[in-house]
Amino acid sequence: MTELAAAKAALKTQAVETPSWAYANSGTRFKVFAQQGVPRTPQEKLDDAAKVHEFTGVAPSVALHIPWDKVDDYTALAEHAEDRGVRLGTINSNTFQDDAYRLGSVCHPDAAVRRKAVDHLLECVDIMDTTGSTDLKLWFADGTNYPGQDDIRARQDRLAEALAEVYERLGEGQRMLLEYKLFEPAFYTTDVPDWGTAYAHCLKLGPRARVVVDTGHHAPGTNIEFIVATLLREERLGGFDFNSRFYADDDLMVGSADPFQLFRIMHEVVRGGGFTSGAAFMLDQCHNIEAKIPAIIRSVMNVQEATAKALLVDAEALAAAQASGDVLGANAVLMDAYNTDVRPLLREVREEMGLDPDPVGAYRRSGWAERIVAERVGGEQAGWGA
Repeated sequence: MTELAAAKAALKTQAVETPSWAYANSGTRFKVFAQQGVPRTPQEKLDDAAKVHEFTGVAPSVALHIPWDKVDDYTALAEHAEDRGVRLGTINSNTFQDDAYRLGSVCHPDAAVRRKAVDHLLECVDIMDTTGSTDLKLWFADGTNYPGQDDIRARQDRLAEALAEVYERLGEGQRMLLEYKLFEPAFYTTDVPDWGTAYAHCLKLGPRARVVVDTGHHAPGTNIEFIVATLLREERLGGFDFNSRFYADDDLMVGSADPFQLFRIMHEVVRGGGFTSGAAFMLDQCHNIEAKIPAIIRSVMNVQEATAKALLVDAEALAAAQASGDVLGANAVLMDAYNTDVRPLLREVREEMGLDPDPVGAYRRSGWAERIVAERVGGEQAGWGA
C-alpha cells in the first residue's frame, strides 16, 4: 500500500466524538448567549450531532454530560441516537455546579459532601451500563484559593479514596479517564493540576484508568506533544479534549489558535500508535458567538486536516535525519508535511466515502439550520446547567 493510500485508509477510519454541550447555549462567566434553534432536550442535541456525522462521516458518537443530559430512560435515549445514525459515547460527570461543592467535591473536608460526589460518579457508571458507553470521564474543579485553606496532602488522600471506589465499580470493558487542569476555578492549588498528578493516580488504580489531555488546560509554552508521546509510551493516554486557547481554558475551536500545535500532537499520535491504542478523540468546545453545528463541523475538519498532514510525514526520511544528527533536515521533513495542502486529499476521501467533499457547504444547503429555527420554538433551551 502506498503512503497516500495508507493515509486515506486511516482517515476513513478516524472517529471524532462531539460533545452534547457544544450544541447548547454557552458563553463566558459574565453571560450565556442564546441562539435560535438551539436544542431544548438531549434528543435534539443528538439530532444535531447526527447532522455533523452525516456531513463529515467521522463523528459517530456523542459525549453526554450528567446531569445536563439527564433523562428518565437512557435505553430510549440510546435508541434515539441509533435511529439517527450515531451512538452515545463518553459519560461526563459534574461535581462542580452544586452549592455543596463550594470547597470541593471528592476532596471536600466534609465526608458527607464527598459521599454525595462519589454517589454521583457511581450513578454515571450505572448510566454507562444502560447506554453501553465504555468511558467515564472525570474532571474535578476541586482545589483551594488560599494558603492554609485545607491540607494539600489530605486532599490527595481523599481523591485517591474516591477514585478507588469508582474504579472498583467499573464493569468489564469500561474505563476511567481522568482529566487535569492547571487552574480555575481553584487558583492557589488545584487537586488534579497536571498530567503527572493524573498519571500517578491512574497508575495506582490499574490499567483501565487513563489520562485525558485537554489541549486548553496547560500553562503557556507547555509542550503538549511531549505529554502525549509520554502517555502513549506508557500506554496511559485515555484520550483528548480537543479545543484551542489564546490565554487559558478558552474552549475555542480546535486548531483555530495554533494549527501547528495540533499537527505536532497528531504527529506524536501517529508515531506512537495512538490510532490503535484506544485513545478517544473528543471535542470539548463552547461555541459562544458562532453558529453551533457549522462550527463543530469545521472543528472536525480541522482535526482531519492535522491528522492528514501527520500521516504524510516521511517517517523514513525523518528517522534518517534524526539518526545522522541533521537538525535542519529533520525539521524540514516535518515542515514539508505540515505545509502540504491536504484539502484536495480530504475531498477525495469524502467522495470515496460517498460524502459531499464540502461538509460545511453541504450542511448549509441541507436546510437543517432553517428547519430547527422554525421548529424549536417554545420550551427551555439547553445550556450550562440544563
